[in-house]
Amino acid sequence: QVQKVESGGGLVQAGDSLRLSCVGTERIFDNYFMSWFRQAPGKEREFVAAVSRSGRSIYYADSVKGRFTISRDNAKNTVYLQMNSLKPEDTAIYYCAEKYGYSDYAGDYDRWGQGTQVTVSS
Repeated sequence: QVQKVESGGGLVQAGDSLRLSCVGTERIFDNYFMSWFRQAPGKEREFVAAVSRSGRSIYYADSVKGRFTISRDNAKNTVYLQMNSLKPEDTAIYYCAEKYGYSDYAGDYDRWGQGTQVTVSS
């Protein structure tokens, strides 16, 4: 059973913008913090951003602060990641995930979507 689907990735140039979307089930969006993680080739999966169910609590990795914005629309069961001023080091597969409470550790999550590829050329 598909729980959530990420989309919106693509190939862009440095300085460009992309908006990722993650559409999930109502059960997920009624109850969970939603987070974005990313994984570059040969690297560990790393935290990018998280937003509480109400949207009042938001967290970012230092590497994306000021450039990325996470938001959610619970009526649409969707969480977004607006990515501006993209850099080549942002190249990765981006995944959304859900959890009760906040965590920036990928090992605390056990359900992942297929992800969406973001490639930023210099």
